[in-house]
Amino acid sequence: MSDNSNESPKLTKAEKNARDITRQSALALELPFTMVGAVVVGGLIGYLFDRWLHTSPWLMVVLGAFGFFGGVREVVRRLKPQ
Repeated sequence: MSDNSNESPKLTKAEKNARDITRQSALALELPFTMVGAVVVGGLIGYLFDRWLHTSPWLMVVLGAFGFFGGVREVVRRLKPQ
């Protein structure tokens, strides 16, 4: 029995296609949550600051917008070819 644990096995074209489809599907399912999550977290933090500082709704709008731009930036970063 030879110990070839450092060598990766050669993948067939079908296996490579299956791996690529799996990665693309995972990315397609992940990106909407990334986008929406950034906006929700920014808006929630803004809402809490608004309640604390009595500045409603300005901080919620501003931090929600920062969350939106942060979400867009993250989506673009993940879609950039490697």
